[in-house]
Amino acid sequence: MKQSNSAPRQAYKVWDRTTRIFHWLNVICVLLLIVVGVIILNATMLGVSPEGKVSLKILHVYIGYIFTLNLLWRLVWGFVGGKYSRWKSILPGGKDYIKQSSAYVDGFRKGDAPAYKGHNPLGRIMIAVMLFLLSAQMVTGLVLAGTDLYFPPFGHEFAEWATGAGENHSMLIGLEPGQKEMLDPEGYASMREFRAPFVEIHEIIFYLLMLAIVLHVAAVVITEVRERSGLVSAMFSGIKYLDKKPVD
Repeated sequence: MKQSNSAPRQAYKVWDRTTRIFHWLNVICVLLLIVVGVIILNATMLGVSPEGKVSLKILHVYIGYIFTLNLLWRLVWGFVGGKYSRWKSILPGGKDYIKQSSAYVDGFRKGDAPAYKGHNPLGRIMIAVMLFLLSAQMVTGLVLAGTDLYFPPFGHEFAEWATGAGENHSMLIGLEPGQKEMLDPEGYASMREFRAPFVEIHEIIFYLLMLAIVLHVAAVVITEVRERSGLVSAMFSGIKYLDKKPVD
């Protein structure tokens, strides 16, 4: 018997263009950062020269800047974007969230999960985790760009620290990434000590992010196969197809 909330298969406009562009640009940036980051981590084993490693770090940072601008814009878009791109629709919580989550899990187990135009309750948890990891990786990465290469936004301050220049900015002229001749041993050592936990956090988040990506892709594939709502294609077209009345 057809359920009372069933309806003819219908197309729903869900994801706005900005959200779709963010998603795929983020995918490209994260994949490139992973590839370059893995090479940097294994530079010695791969026979990469010190100069080559510095060049890879510079490339990593440039990609990171694109990633950062894209992520910052998405964080802003959560306040001003389309209905299904706003924080209220993509983060867990809100009225009846626990009830909706329970209903979704129960329906999913029975092969008849409630339909959602936006993210389902479990998907919203994954989005929150992903955004947290991406944001933490962005912050730690920007700090490391400053300590390693003296790149913005914090590089000038770290260069002053490492060289002992203080407000004497003329001492920073000619300082290049990877160069050690102009460094003050004590200042450089204390700067690197400050840097150490950021390196560790950056690497830990890298592995957590890899795990989250695998879980995300698996969840998308499983949901697409079971619900056939055009979940993947919607990130290209912005349109999902549902054969029952959506909860949201």
